[in-house]
Order: sequence, then C-alpha cells, then structure tokens
Amino acid sequence: MDSEIRPLLVIDGDNLAHRAYHSYPKNENDTNAIIGFFGMLARIYSEERPRGVFVAFDTLGVDTYRNQLWPPYQGGRSFDESIVVQLGRLPDLCRAFSFGVGKQAGYEADDLMAAAALREQEAGGKALLLTADRDSYQLVTEAITVISPQRGTRELARIGPRQVVERMGVLPEQVPDFKALAGDASDKIPGVRGCGPKSAAALLLQHGTLDRVVADWTRDRAEQILMFREVARMRSDAPVELPGGLPDWSAGADGLAAIGLGDLATRMRAL
Repeated sequence: MDSEIRPLLVIDGDNLAHRAYHSYPKNENDTNAIIGFFGMLARIYSEERPRGVFVAFDTLGVDTYRNQLWPPYQGGRSFDESIVVQLGRLPDLCRAFSFGVGKQAGYEADDLMAAAALREQEAGGKALLLTADRDSYQLVTEAITVISPQRGTRELARIGPRQVVERMGVLPEQVPDFKALAGDASDKIPGVRGCGPKSAAALLLQHGTLDRVVADWTRDRAEQILMFREVARMRSDAPVELPGGLPDWSAGADGLAAIGLGDLATRMRAL
C-alpha cells in the first residue's frame, strides 16, 4: 500500500458518544455527550489526518437480524434519557460537518462500519476504525486497523492482524468463530458450556474453522453454535455513502452554535 494514502476514519458513533457521556460533566442542557464526542473526534482527526470521516450509529429501539436469530441478544440494556436524546441529535450534527453517516433500521453501527471499511479497502484505500469493541477485530487486515482508547493515557492502541492474534489467540477472520465458542456476556451469547477463551482459541488452532470444530457434534448443538457465529459476524451488505472529501468544519460549527455550543463551535472552526 502507498504510504501516502490517507485513511478513512470510521467511527463507532454510539461507542464514542457513551464514552463522552460518562467522561464529561453532565449539564442541564443535555449536551455533555455532544461536547465530548466532537472534542475527542477533533483531537483524533488532528492526530491522524484522515481523508474523511464516516460515523456509524445504531437505531435504538429497533430489533436487528441478530435479535431474530437469538432473541436474548443484548437483552436488558437500558440507557439514561439524556444520552438517548443526544444520540438522536448526533447524526444530523455529523451531517452538517459533511461526515459520512450510517444509520439504518435493521443494522447495527458495527455492520455499517464494516460496510464502510470494506468499501474503502476495495477501492484501494485504508481505514482506521475508532472503537473499543473487540468485535471489530474481525475486520482487521493490512489495510484496516482498529484504534482504541487505553486507560491512563491519551495514546490510542493500534490493532493490526498481529495484535489480534496476540490479544485473542486467533486470526481476525476467526473472531466470530471464537465468540461463538467462548461466548460474550455483554451480548448475551452463552457460547459453549465450559469453553473459555483459551479453549476456544485452542480448538480453532487445531481445527481451523468452527465448521470443523462442530463437525461431529449433534445436529441441534452444532446448529446453535453456528447460529451464534452469525450473531457475532458483522454484515457488510448495508448500503453506505462514504464521504467524498474533507470535513466542512465551518458548516459543522454553525450547527453546534445553533444549539448553544458556541465555545465548541469556535474550536471546530479552528480546524
């Protein structure tokens, strides 16, 4: 890959908004997540200098194909009304900056990120995925890198193919298989009883794929584990529109000023 190619910055909007909401002081105007969201985004943009920005969002309150496959998926999650309100405002604010925005009923932010990153790769580009969600490791290639926050430092961790193996013990393309076997409590995926991360990685190292792991299992048991893989797998078939150029910081700043965030708007105009 040409070292001069500037990557597309692909952001997990919900993940970044929740981090901002819990990191920045709450205020009576319900804007702390918005302030933190654009503040952190601007810092990362300045450090990475991407060719453009794409932000993906969940559609809250709408089931996806994952819920149809496994109804308990992500069950029991609840959010403060304040963060829900701010998540509802963020997509339009991002559009004002001329960011690419992905939000579509039936798909999660994960799927929209996958679609955007793989489209960029297919066009000969690179992508940086800003997220703390390890599910995104399945997208990692030589052209797609995950960048994640680290505790105690402003420096972002950079996860390429080698780092996925170091952290999880499997190749990027094996991550959905790994999650199906080991489970994921946060997503309510139980996995295989008694099979933890080390055992899951060992099975995949021995057999290569989940299909081979379950080849001799009973039909019902095998089908359930293969279904968990589909729940864990990011779908890249969602229609997305990538940004055609650099952000419009001035227009976006106008949008922030219109909701009373004049100080933040001034910072954005400086970019």
